[in-house]
Amino acid sequence: MSFEAPSRSARPVIAAKARLLIVSNRLPVSALVEEGRLQFVDATGGLATGLRSWHLQSHGLWIGWPGELSRVNASHREELREKLAQRGVVPVLLSSEEVERFYDGFSNRVLWPLFHYQVDRVPVESSGWDAYRQVNEKFADAVAASYEPGDAIWIHDYQLMLVPAMLRERLPDARIGFFLHIPFPSSEVFRVLPWRTQILRGLLGADLLGFHTFAYLRHFVTSLLHLEGIEAQVDRIDLDDRSVRLGVFPMGVDSASFNELAHDPVVIADAAAIREDAGGRRILLGIDRLDYTKGIPRRLRAIEQLLVREPELRDRLRYIQIAVPSRENVDSYQVFRRQVEEAVGRINGASATLRSTPIHYLHQTVSRRQLVALYCAADVMLVTPLRDGMNLVAKEFVASRADEDGVLVLSEFAGAVDELGAALVVNPYDNDAVGRAIKDALAMEPSVRRARMRNLRRRVLEHDVHRWAETFLEQLGTTEVSACAPAPVLREPSELAAMALDGRRLILLLDYDGTLVPLASAPELAVPDAQLLDLLATLAAKPETALHIVSGRSRDILDTWFGHLPLTLWAEHGSYHRAAPNGDWVSALPVPADCMRRVYPVLEQFTANTPGSLIEKKSASVAWHYRMADAEFGARQAHELRMLLGDALSNQPLEVVEGKKVIEVRLRGTGKAFVAHRVVTAVAEPSTILAVGDDRTDEEMFAALPNEAFKVAVGMRSSGADHRLADHRAVRALLAHLVEERDPRSHETF
Repeated sequence: MSFEAPSRSARPVIAAKARLLIVSNRLPVSALVEEGRLQFVDATGGLATGLRSWHLQSHGLWIGWPGELSRVNASHREELREKLAQRGVVPVLLSSEEVERFYDGFSNRVLWPLFHYQVDRVPVESSGWDAYRQVNEKFADAVAASYEPGDAIWIHDYQLMLVPAMLRERLPDARIGFFLHIPFPSSEVFRVLPWRTQILRGLLGADLLGFHTFAYLRHFVTSLLHLEGIEAQVDRIDLDDRSVRLGVFPMGVDSASFNELAHDPVVIADAAAIREDAGGRRILLGIDRLDYTKGIPRRLRAIEQLLVREPELRDRLRYIQIAVPSRENVDSYQVFRRQVEEAVGRINGASATLRSTPIHYLHQTVSRRQLVALYCAADVMLVTPLRDGMNLVAKEFVASRADEDGVLVLSEFAGAVDELGAALVVNPYDNDAVGRAIKDALAMEPSVRRARMRNLRRRVLEHDVHRWAETFLEQLGTTEVSACAPAPVLREPSELAAMALDGRRLILLLDYDGTLVPLASAPELAVPDAQLLDLLATLAAKPETALHIVSGRSRDILDTWFGHLPLTLWAEHGSYHRAAPNGDWVSALPVPADCMRRVYPVLEQFTANTPGSLIEKKSASVAWHYRMADAEFGARQAHELRMLLGDALSNQPLEVVEGKKVIEVRLRGTGKAFVAHRVVTAVAEPSTILAVGDDRTDEEMFAALPNEAFKVAVGMRSSGADHRLADHRAVRALLAHLVEERDPRSHETF
């Protein structure tokens, strides 16, 4: 069975008449002056290929640097702008000094090695930050000048990481996406960067941040927590006035075009010629930019050691290494090129025979047709970068193998490894392992090779570059709806009371801590005062009024505080409830006797290591409070605890939930959503439901209530609430107004 590339007509998902503004360091077209005439060369890279149709169909703009034009005269510059405008392109012109300091100096001498874990390559005297910031300002100005209301903006890669926040200042309501095409390093590596906080704040200007893998997303989230004390909620970051969505979008290649070229008679003939020239030798292939992150010297060393150990292979193998020129004006790259070429010469000098030279090295670019011919001719493709954001060469090789043959040897440090599990995965730092993988690939049975390649092709052909762009823009469209949806409206208590009272039965669902009383440093300090108790007793006694307190507190505490009142109590977020004063507590679910046995030791260890934290044990749950801990350290510990418990309890009838400065472990199936469902299903007559809460556990309750319910967030920006009150005092004022509306003779102020 073979897999053909799906035909895909990329279709923008942004709103009708909305344009897409694509922002990247380089444009999909480069300009140059030859013999006094301005000429253009179309780019063939993955980004240009993947976004060209979106650019055209949305009648949008592509904003970026058109290439080195510092010596171009004024007339050519005007001609450049006019011709690029016809293509929907807006050039950001940079001086040669700006290019040197922004692109070569900072982006490629500082950010590139650091984000690829090559910390030792970061210059001791890091320069260029001012130029980086100034050029990012230029890009932001160009985008803002071109922007029209309703446009979607998609910014790309590490050269422009400050642009999102700069645009947010200029265009507060714009819909902004950012995608990072290289790895985001671990927080221990990222924090080496002196300008780390500026980079993080720059990225947070976006509505949607995209990464190739979950690992890169996790590294970003961890860096944000450790350096800024900002905690992410799985797939989003809640800021004061808006949310930033996080997503994983593995980039693909234009699979259909590679697959089509593989069927081209000219390419088929070229591939046959390459194999014929090899004289029956097995062909190993490496195609890389000449960059130190690609692992070429280590790959050559692995081949060298293989040929030394097994000299009979010297006349049976041909390794073709295409080294595409890269950043040739950067000193470190010039040194690197010499090192690679010296290694090639050394190996060929030691391992060549009278009949063959084992390594064929070409330092040049190749056309796409030549590229596909090489892919089709190779027996084994070696993709062994030391670190790579994705590595599209691996996917290009797979897309080109319409014959379903060939073996891919892939580094475990390439982002593509998460998708291409049928490859032979190696540690590129382990020369022996790479050598063994080459031998295994050459000895692999044809049926096994084809089975592996079919698996690889299924993924690469279905998840191509068009799907990558479509998925990101769909999410950016969702982000637009979310970002532009009305935030909870801050209400006056009297206004909200008048809205909620329409003569029908009133059902109140009230959280306790942070809602009826201020948050206390320790749980036992949040005792209800006499004024609150009188208010609740008066309101609960009103006819056609049902009052529920829905709290994370234990049964014993709620009984002590509210057991005498005519209201319904829900303890431990709904694990237990009591419907009448001094009545019996009813369990929502059976509670296993030792359900928390595995949890207590972990919480005790974190408590011992986190000054100011404490454990609150309950009947069906346990909570770890860190309100009195150092804010940043407590948030870091909570993040680690949540991840640790999430893994440890994945197969247990327990779940981890987070509130304000508290991590709680509870039985699955309970929670405030369960309470909301129970209350709603028990309603037998037309009623108004008013729910009030202040943290993430209350978001569950809001989400489970019907749309017509009044959902009120206290102090927080909520994704599920329609209304907002400032603090617990405003909540008490609301309850007082409800009492007054139901009994005009009552005018006591609470």
